[in-house]
Amino acid sequence: MIKSIRYEIHLRKKNMQKSKKLLPGIILSIMISIVAQLVGRFLPTLGSALIAILLGIIVGNMIGHQEYLDKGTKFSESKLLEIAIALTGLTLSLQSISQIGISGVLYVVLQMSVTILGVILIGKRMGYSLDFRLLMGAGNGVCGSSAIATVVPVISASEKNKGLSITIVNLTGTVLMLIAPILSGYWFHDSIIKSGALIGGNLQSVGQVVASAKMVSDPVTEMATVFKLLRVVLLVVVVLVFSKIKNVSGVEQSSIKRQRINIPWFIMVFFILCVASSTVIHLSDEWVQIVKWLSNQFEIIALAAIGLRVNIHYLLKEGPKAMLYGLTVAVFQMMTAYVLIRLLLP
Repeated sequence: MIKSIRYEIHLRKKNMQKSKKLLPGIILSIMISIVAQLVGRFLPTLGSALIAILLGIIVGNMIGHQEYLDKGTKFSESKLLEIAIALTGLTLSLQSISQIGISGVLYVVLQMSVTILGVILIGKRMGYSLDFRLLMGAGNGVCGSSAIATVVPVISASEKNKGLSITIVNLTGTVLMLIAPILSGYWFHDSIIKSGALIGGNLQSVGQVVASAKMVSDPVTEMATVFKLLRVVLLVVVVLVFSKIKNVSGVEQSSIKRQRINIPWFIMVFFILCVASSTVIHLSDEWVQIVKWLSNQFEIIALAAIGLRVNIHYLLKEGPKAMLYGLTVAVFQMMTAYVLIRLLLP
């Protein structure tokens, strides 16, 4: 009895210490999100999402990337955004998802395949190692940092290659996040399906997809999210293929770490809630607006945290060659997407 009480006290102390470490980064992210939404009222063209990221980048690099903020900003960037995506399932119906159709699925598969192949070949031309090229392919083709983190143990990549690829992929995604809404308006006149395919089918992280699509419209945001989540589901296939590539390149299969690949929880919850909202749960318009507002708040806080974690000094330190690699990939992605969308999507 006494031992169980002591253990309970120990757990509570541990949880309190963990919460204290999270709070500074979370509070700063919330403060930036509030300021971003206030500024967004006066600059609706930019939107709160973009302003949150830009303010985060400015604040983060002005105060320096303090260690005491790291855990909180990382939590805000990942967990809050995951909750926001999961909640989106309540506001979407199966009819919305079915709008992408077989042609939309084919577009995602082809776009991912061509992007990854292009990243690998461009990197080879620039003299980068296979490990680094595979990490860049996963990050650009699938879902940014999370895809890279999943692939690292599978191909036994180094921490140096992991850090550099995450940095360059985030930079590339930030550039595309700003450019994609402009291109969607110029190329597709903000068509919901085509704009959603351009943004959701190419941008690196879920946060970047949401931020970019919100600059166009809420319907485009919903559609882009569907395209993006389909890419994330296909991460399983990408990891399996990459492990085979490493094996063919001369690395013994036994030296490649095996890792259990799981579909992220928020994707499963997203689809479960989407099915439920289409069949069992019928929310009133008032409740739909409440869920959308709550999801939007989590998104903007997460985007502020993403901005806080962008280290400009590190990017400059890595030199122009790596950044040129990322930007070349970005141009390649956009041009490939334009051609495929024109060919496959109505």
